[in-house]
Amino acid sequence: VQLQASGGGVVQDGGFLSLSCAASGDIATINVMGWYRQAPEQRRELVALATTGGRTTYADSVKGRFTISRDNTKVVLRMNDLRPEDTAVYYCHTQLWSGTVVWGQGTLVTVSS
Repeated sequence: VQLQASGGGVVQDGGFLSLSCAASGDIATINVMGWYRQAPEQRRELVALATTGGRTTYADSVKGRFTISRDNTKVVLRMNDLRPEDTAVYYCHTQLWSGTVVWGQGTLVTVSS
């Protein structure tokens, strides 16, 4: 499985951005899809995940502002009311049914105050 992320960019405080990640390869092996992020000098952290069955998980810091959606081949993260503390490199992520984790390339989101 390979992941290709798109979206990101620069937005003002309170603005909106959408990230998309397309999966290719043996997509039947995909279980969970989602997004992590890593701010400068910080650890990579969970943003949101969605299982094949439709269950979603969000970091407390983004609940009510971010929405994750997915189908068999794509996962989308809609980010509303962005804040400067959301500035980070966002990584698309998938966990296969085997337990293997696959990462996409990072995409930078910058929120200016």
